[in-house]
Amino acid sequence: MRYLSIDIEATGLNENDYMIEFGMIPFCTETKKVEDSLARNFYIKCPSFETLKPRLDKWVIEHNEMLIHKAHVTGLHLDSFRDELETYLISKEVKNYFKNEKNEKIILFGKSMSAIDLPFLNRDLSWEFMRKHFHHRNLDLSSTANTLIDLKFIPAECSSGSKLMSFLGMGEVKHTALEDAKNTALMYLKLLDMFQRKN
Repeated sequence: MRYLSIDIEATGLNENDYMIEFGMIPFCTETKKVEDSLARNFYIKCPSFETLKPRLDKWVIEHNEMLIHKAHVTGLHLDSFRDELETYLISKEVKNYFKNEKNEKIILFGKSMSAIDLPFLNRDLSWEFMRKHFHHRNLDLSSTANTLIDLKFIPAECSSGSKLMSFLGMGEVKHTALEDAKNTALMYLKLLDMFQRKN
């Protein structure tokens, strides 16, 4: 199957926080490859770091200050981001990759889909936009990892994305949207390869 791996960075995880970076890259479970030529990354405009700082979590202040500055200065307004994303999704290259001539919708993949990615995207891009372009089913690496933990196939600490990366010998989480989208896809492919080799 082919999926669009996505990741967002935000000013926090609360209802009124801002999405500030969005990365995506398609990948295929048959070829076991990510499609770098179709990778894209967007910064999304937000208020200044100084304005946001009083309500930011300590982790965000310590790790995402420069990202927030970049999003504030260079980021796209939401309308422009939505337009550019739609241009990408309806492009010939993307439709051909997903074999989308019959208007079948793209299946999204990520590491925290239900908790982070989908709530932000539904809110900021609109429910109608998401239903227009994406399948109602999606695939979440965190859920996949939890299933494998329950089956005693991987250690319990792999419920953490950083621990799963370490377990798979992939280094540390980057906390940039495109790198995280790519690494999440690669982790899934590694897990598939691990269990296919066992059989």
